[in-house]
Amino acid sequence: MVALAVDVAAVESQRSGRRKTQNVLRMFLDPLLDALVKLGTNAYLPVLRADRCLQLLVTLLHTCSPRGSRALDDEVSPALQDLVMSTTESVSEFLLRRLTANELSSVSDLDRCRLYLQVFAELTDLHVQGGTGGHLIGRVIAPLKKASIRHLRDTDSEQGPALGRQIQRAVSMAALAAVCEAIDQKPALQLHSLDTGPLEQFLASLQLDRMLQKPHPEEQSSFLEESSSSQGWGKVAAQYIHDQWVCLSFLLKKHHTLVPASEGELPEPRLPAVQRPARTLQAAVAALAVLPSVSVLPVLRCMRLLVPKLLASSESVCVEAFDAAWRTVSSLSNTQLTFWPSLKAFVQFVFDTKVLTIAAKIKGQAYFKIKEIMHKMIEMSAVKSGVFNTLITHCCQSWVVPASNGSQGSLSSAESYGELVLEACTFGTVFRRDQRLIQDVQTFIENLGHDCAANVVIENTKREDHYVRICAVKFLCLLDGSNMSHKSFMEDLAIKLLDKDELVSTSRTRYYMNSQQHRVKNRIWQILLVLFPRFDQNFLNRIIDKIFQAGFVNNQASIKYYIEWIIILVLHKFPQFLPKFWDCFSYGEENLKTSICTFLSVLSHLDIIMQNIPEKKLILKQALDLVLRWALSHNFSVRLYALVALRKIWSMCGTLQVEGLDALTSVIESSLNQVESAHGAGNAQKSWQRIRDHFFFAAFHPLEDHCLETIFYILPRLSGLVEDEWITMEKFSRFTDIPSGAGPQRCLSPTRLRELQPEAWAQQDGGPCSGEAEQQPEWTDVQKKIIPWKNYVPDLDLELVLRDRAAKLGKSISRLIVVASLIDKPTNLGGLCRTCEVFGAALLVVGSLQCVRDKQFQHLSVSAEQWLPLVEVRPSQLPGFLQQKKAEGYTVVGAEQTARSAALTHYRFPESSLLLLGNEREGIPANLIQQLDVCVEIPQQGITRSLNVHVSAALLVWEYTRQQARPQAPSRLRSRAETARSGQMK
Repeated sequence: MVALAVDVAAVESQRSGRRKTQNVLRMFLDPLLDALVKLGTNAYLPVLRADRCLQLLVTLLHTCSPRGSRALDDEVSPALQDLVMSTTESVSEFLLRRLTANELSSVSDLDRCRLYLQVFAELTDLHVQGGTGGHLIGRVIAPLKKASIRHLRDTDSEQGPALGRQIQRAVSMAALAAVCEAIDQKPALQLHSLDTGPLEQFLASLQLDRMLQKPHPEEQSSFLEESSSSQGWGKVAAQYIHDQWVCLSFLLKKHHTLVPASEGELPEPRLPAVQRPARTLQAAVAALAVLPSVSVLPVLRCMRLLVPKLLASSESVCVEAFDAAWRTVSSLSNTQLTFWPSLKAFVQFVFDTKVLTIAAKIKGQAYFKIKEIMHKMIEMSAVKSGVFNTLITHCCQSWVVPASNGSQGSLSSAESYGELVLEACTFGTVFRRDQRLIQDVQTFIENLGHDCAANVVIENTKREDHYVRICAVKFLCLLDGSNMSHKSFMEDLAIKLLDKDELVSTSRTRYYMNSQQHRVKNRIWQILLVLFPRFDQNFLNRIIDKIFQAGFVNNQASIKYYIEWIIILVLHKFPQFLPKFWDCFSYGEENLKTSICTFLSVLSHLDIIMQNIPEKKLILKQALDLVLRWALSHNFSVRLYALVALRKIWSMCGTLQVEGLDALTSVIESSLNQVESAHGAGNAQKSWQRIRDHFFFAAFHPLEDHCLETIFYILPRLSGLVEDEWITMEKFSRFTDIPSGAGPQRCLSPTRLRELQPEAWAQQDGGPCSGEAEQQPEWTDVQKKIIPWKNYVPDLDLELVLRDRAAKLGKSISRLIVVASLIDKPTNLGGLCRTCEVFGAALLVVGSLQCVRDKQFQHLSVSAEQWLPLVEVRPSQLPGFLQQKKAEGYTVVGAEQTARSAALTHYRFPESSLLLLGNEREGIPANLIQQLDVCVEIPQQGITRSLNVHVSAALLVWEYTRQQARPQAPSRLRSRAETARSGQMK
């Protein structure tokens, strides 16, 4: 409230020229400043009042501390700091007296101790940052250290420790920990305090295996009474141990060069805790078992300093430390405030560059334990975003500086843990709906920048899964292909990526768009495109067969584009591989039926491939011969791709004036002219226009578009991948933990490709059941395999065809369109197809017509797909499809539970209804809910608040059919009843 009042007064003073901010602030804080000035001299000031003044002081300093880009415009913080610094001497004397003069003697006084040490830390920051060098605070540190050491060295009486003495010891250890932290963070303070030799000798001789004993029995009763309203003695002892390790961490950091590789070298060490590291590490492992998980941070820092020295000589103790630390940190995963600092300290300790290098060299227990922990952290990342980010960022940061400088020592450890970079390159999970909402909200808030107060107060943690891959990509871009160590690392990574792609392809030959398998394969080829400029001919000789073999696999469209792109780059840079490429067209028809379109797409960029070939005419003749053969294929899609390649090759033949083609000229030119000048709106002409204008053939340039933006943002967007896979260049620039390397990779695409929008056409290869137009991705056409009679009326309106079909079959047909593009499982689609056919739905819309070939679909549909029209509309095309149907007069009904959804029992379906069904797990996306005319939900009585999507759809389709059914004429009903009675009599 004080800070807000000062801000208001400051705004008014700017308008009317009244008092300055400092005067206004002094007016509000005069009572507080008067009390703070009297703290050091007024012995009769009530302790409670003094504590409240100090609490207010700490709160004000925290609230008014400058943050963000607007800190320079803040007038309140400097004014407050000036006023507080004027009271430093009095406050320091008060703190020194309270902490050292045995005035804190009860358990409840430990809360006051923490308050006093917070004030001490704030005053230290003020004086060091304010340019005074900490003279006043430095004069407090010396007597505080001396008194604290004296209290800790006092021996107990024979009757046991008294409560007051034990409390004073806890206070003294906490004070020493605060002093060590202050000197560690601000070394200038050491110049203004006495010699630190006695402090270091005392800390080095601490008995780390001894805990703070309970008071003697005479004082147990008073202690128990007090602990009921305050903390128990176990917390007091745990805090005492925590403070010990804070002090020891300061000591080890200062004298880490004195830590020997093994013990026994010094008979009487001057600093036992430093010069006997094995015992100290064992004590650290024991401390992890005693301390609460939230207090282990200083122990992990000590382990980080000790383990690199001991790993070669005392591996078993180090492995025990790894285990104990991981158990402790993993138990904190549900505690947000302490988990992330502890995880960062753990990663810095276990994955220290020296530790990784020594463990990889020895190849002992530590090496395999580190790999085990690494895989456990990756598994944890699947349910807790940000864990893998911490790990990969630390490792790449420790490798990146030596790597950019050409050093081989540090990168050798990266080679031993190459699977870490491999997993980072392909990392990313398929989020549930609730997880995606959290990610979207977090991204939206971060994109607001400092205009949003949350971004000023909370540090951007970069815990999105995207940043794992961004970190790996930026690290790879910094590697130097001319350095043998870097080159070996990149080649090994490329081989592992190709092996993983082959493993994913063989483990599951059929996978759906935007599935986890699709995303992993997509990421693999993205990284291969990033690495390609560093590949030489010798290495490509080793992997070229795998690259071509990937072209024979039945992949999703986005993966095909990446494979075709990298083949084009290989042939452009190394034309020596052209014979192998021609051999790809010589495989048997059974091998080529799902891959020939991939290699024909490569030929459509023959002008790029031939740039480094002096004898171009021979290559053109070979390409022309191949393309003409495939232009006569029985498969419609293959003929389309062959025509695209033929148009390109024939244009180049004319430009280069290739001889010996006179016999083919009339045939080729008449064929191309016929395709270009064909009239009508038939499927063939529409397909030719779509593929001719497709971005991969009309706008994409394999060389100029070889940049990060095209690889990670433009191509995923244009090929229909879900937005989770789009990584903008803004995210690359925002991730500053790894510097941006110059390298051969540009960031932004210079072509018009970035301005294009996703198109309806997606690359489809011919299959064994391909007809004249097996795949029609445009949702206005019906798959001809399912509606063969439409071959005779190609230009008729779809609805007229459907009604004519129903009349010929003697079936009634409704005006209900069921849209199931968001449904993934073939079992649900097969059952839904059967239900729609039984109840006479007009149309079933699916995300991919490939689903009808699935065995599970066919088992559930029992041939219903042969009698029900099916249309393919991909999820990315749904917004346009819904708008089109709205314009045609359809009411869009969504099967979803929302705040304003109508009960199915009370809703009346219009005759022209479009029923949109949601995904099995995530329902209907928010962007589509906005396009719905109404949401309908099924009334439920049970505890489980959801039905299977096929069951829900069946209920809705039946209710529509029941409502739209016309009542039969009475005479007709009587005739049926009489017939039934006569049948019974017989």
